[in-house]
Amino acid sequence: LVKMANLEQWVSDSLHDILGLSDRYVAQFMIGSARKSLSAQDFVAHLKSTGTIDINQRVIAFAQELYEKIPRKQVVEKPARAIERRVMEIERKNRNYTLLSDSESDGEAVREKEKKKSKDRGDKRKHLRKREESQSSSEEETRKRETGCKEEEEEWEKEERERVLDLEERDAFAERMKLKDKDKTRNIMERTDKKGYEEAQKRLKMAEEDHKKILPELRKESRRNYLSKREAEKLEDLEAEIADEEYLFSTDALTERERKELEYKRNLRDLAKDYKKAGAKEKEERKNRYYMPEEKRSKRDMELELEMPMEGGGEQGRWEEERLKTASLSFGAKKEREKGLKAEREKYQLILEEDEIINFVSSAEQEQAALSQAEVQKQSIQEVRRSLPVFPYREDLLLAIQQHQILVIEGETGSGKTTQIPQFLMESGYNDGGMKIGCTQPRRVAAMSVAARVAQEVGVKLGNEVGYSIRFEDCTSERTVLKYMTDGIGLCLKVVVVIIDEAHERTLHTDILFGLIKDIARFRPDLKVLVASATLDTERFSCFFDDAPVFRIPGRRFPVDIFYTKAPEADYLEACVVSVLQIHVTQPPGDCLVFLTGQEEIETCCELLQERCRRLGSKISELLVLPIYANLPSDMQAKIFSPTPPGSRKVVVATNIAETSLTIDGIIYVIDPGFCKQKSYNARTGMESLIVTPCSRASANQRAGRAGRVAAGKCFRLYTAWAFKHEMEESTVPEIQRTNLGNVVLLLKSLGINDLIHFDFMDPPPHETLVLDIKYLLCFSLNISIFLYLSRYKCSEEVLTIAAMLSVNNSIFYRPKDKVVHADNARQNFVVPGGDHMVLLNVYTQWLESGYSTQWCYENFIQFRSMKRARDVREQLEGLMDRIEVEVCSSGGDIVPIRKAVTAGYFYHTARLSKGGYKTVKHQQTVYVHPNSSLFEEQPRWLIYHELVFTTKEFMRQVIEIDSSWLLEVAPHYYKNKELEDSSSKKMPRKQGKAKEELG
Repeated sequence: LVKMANLEQWVSDSLHDILGLSDRYVAQFMIGSARKSLSAQDFVAHLKSTGTIDINQRVIAFAQELYEKIPRKQVVEKPARAIERRVMEIERKNRNYTLLSDSESDGEAVREKEKKKSKDRGDKRKHLRKREESQSSSEEETRKRETGCKEEEEEWEKEERERVLDLEERDAFAERMKLKDKDKTRNIMERTDKKGYEEAQKRLKMAEEDHKKILPELRKESRRNYLSKREAEKLEDLEAEIADEEYLFSTDALTERERKELEYKRNLRDLAKDYKKAGAKEKEERKNRYYMPEEKRSKRDMELELEMPMEGGGEQGRWEEERLKTASLSFGAKKEREKGLKAEREKYQLILEEDEIINFVSSAEQEQAALSQAEVQKQSIQEVRRSLPVFPYREDLLLAIQQHQILVIEGETGSGKTTQIPQFLMESGYNDGGMKIGCTQPRRVAAMSVAARVAQEVGVKLGNEVGYSIRFEDCTSERTVLKYMTDGIGLCLKVVVVIIDEAHERTLHTDILFGLIKDIARFRPDLKVLVASATLDTERFSCFFDDAPVFRIPGRRFPVDIFYTKAPEADYLEACVVSVLQIHVTQPPGDCLVFLTGQEEIETCCELLQERCRRLGSKISELLVLPIYANLPSDMQAKIFSPTPPGSRKVVVATNIAETSLTIDGIIYVIDPGFCKQKSYNARTGMESLIVTPCSRASANQRAGRAGRVAAGKCFRLYTAWAFKHEMEESTVPEIQRTNLGNVVLLLKSLGINDLIHFDFMDPPPHETLVLDIKYLLCFSLNISIFLYLSRYKCSEEVLTIAAMLSVNNSIFYRPKDKVVHADNARQNFVVPGGDHMVLLNVYTQWLESGYSTQWCYENFIQFRSMKRARDVREQLEGLMDRIEVEVCSSGGDIVPIRKAVTAGYFYHTARLSKGGYKTVKHQQTVYVHPNSSLFEEQPRWLIYHELVFTTKEFMRQVIEIDSSWLLEVAPHYYKNKELEDSSSKKMPRKQGKAKEELG
């Protein structure tokens, strides 16, 4: 080992002299390559093939010297050791020979030797053993000396073999996982049931034909209903107008013209009333009229005939129509010839059923109609593409991509980076030879919507040449060359261009992707990397990617005017409401977008706006107030995308989800109060905080860009220009520096990256946070520990469900402000003994029994989208259990094994009830049970919590009741008996103390 360490130090020093830099991993790579090479020339050729080192005489000399220094299995024997081995061989042979003086003595000696042999035959085994022991002892000494020399030489080879074997096993396991995931991932493009697909298409076609047939009648009926209502409204307006004029001008003398107009209105009113009375009288007469009974005539048919209006004109109109027909007679040979042809055609008839008749359409008309429609659509799409700011720079951009491996692209929101650059690459042939283009998106919604838009622009079906891939859903095929994906989806080897979109958001997975892509690009010269950002902070990306060039796309599609307040606002929520009403009254038509921090603020703002609109009544035009936040049901979220009715204005009140993830058509005005909710994490206490903080300047610019997507817009900022320049941070703190890094550690470990401290992060996370998270994961493996204890407690089926529900726990229950009582009652119906984990299990079990019903979720105020995601996560976890061969079994209704399994996974998250309330066992931090918890009023002595969140207090979310003895059973290495002493003898607050089991 010392020899190998000295060799590694020599390689590092030599590399520093040759290349000007040195690294431990590079030195190990050189030693490993030299060991695998067959000769020094082969080693030099291998270095040349990597393309990382320029081969010259110094490099060749270094390669030859390193190749000679590498220890190998074929050890060259030293001359002194060879002489010693030959002498020992000669001595061993001499023991088998005897020297004689003459032939007699020779024969006598032989006879004596035979006698001795026969005499000592019983001792032969003993003498042989002695001789073998003497020989083996000498050989053992030789082997020891040889082994001592070989140990140093074979230690490196042993480590190398183990490393290669571990890599092979990991790759084989990863391949098996990929195959199983491929079988379980829903692929939208695959249609295995051809017959079912054809039947579905047939049903859709029949429904479309029925729709076309019934649509004209529905339009007529709708028009009749509208006219009847309109008639009553117009009559009321006319009477009100006449009454106003009579009241206002009763004492004034009217002019001749005004008197005639008033008289005309009175006559019109009287005629309308008389006509209405006559219609009612006629309907009554028709109702009392006697009808001859008919076999197929029902009472409902008679009622419908009474409801149907009479044809206009009456008997006189019909008489006039008959007279006109009689008068319009025609004579001549032409008329007779037409009559003869008609009679000849009617002589023979083709007897067919109605559905067997073939309808023909002129090919010229059909082609002309189809071409015109396709051309119009294509023309409109091309016009939109040409109007984008990125389009004029197409050739310059492609030239820059061709000349540089890594390129940073800066462009305003809406400039066309996401949709146009991948199309430029496709049109330039980057996808030739079966290669693919990949574009990462930070959110699922963005990946799906952008892929659909690009597929429409390219003119292909989504999933063929253009597709998307997100968790639990893969809309791609073998023909896919452009794939949009979330940043958590892995890239394949056939990807030739990687576009990291929305890089300025700096999400957790995006930052990890930066480090991985930077390392991969060094070993794949053919890989092109494009980093797209919408902020001015592109120099940091350029610096991180070894001073990569920056390509700037100037301008935006539509200008945005920005307005600041003259003085700071004391209550930004009230200021938002006033600003919306002010825009609604004073500004031209156009929808409005308001940014707020969370669900509570959004619902309060919507209530205030609706209340003030009701007060104003008809003084202002209609104002549609629509909220949007993460926990809102999907059907209510979809309302923000519906077109605004004519004569009204739409106001969307949203969280920062609308900064980048959503694009709402028609937004002209943006109101920015300058605040957002930001998550932070304290690694020492393990507590996450969600605090309202001022947003960054980059985030404010993103919000302003929402106003200029479809037309020139305006952004009203509810803070001063001085505050924007001096009080706001330049950019948002990256997520990796303010979040729990447990998932990051596990992800990098799964990728084979063991040196996490020196991983190439763009902004390294706090060293203390990373070390503490690694420490926690070593003694506390969260859900992994649960699965290891499942075989002992026999409750894997229930724990699978609980783990899946915990992954979406904050968005399961929906609590609308106008139905708070109903929502709370529905939630209370799911409460069962044991804690919140058992409540989540009960919710999923009832949903399963309802057949995964959407209506059931709606009636019980539960988010169907969250439940569907929990089902997908559960299926994925079940597949993982299948791989590690853990049997899926049920506890049969016994909740104690389930609570023990949760304790095994979350033993670090323990709180104990004391005189001052709950405190964590290790840090003695005061914590509180969340008001939404099922154990909020019970308050047992020992609790396990899923997460600790600071909002208004330090709340424990998703708690479960446990026994203190279970902690010593599952974590004896973490807890001591003294820490878990029973304090039942101590005086406790009223109605607080012992658990149910202790009370009996």
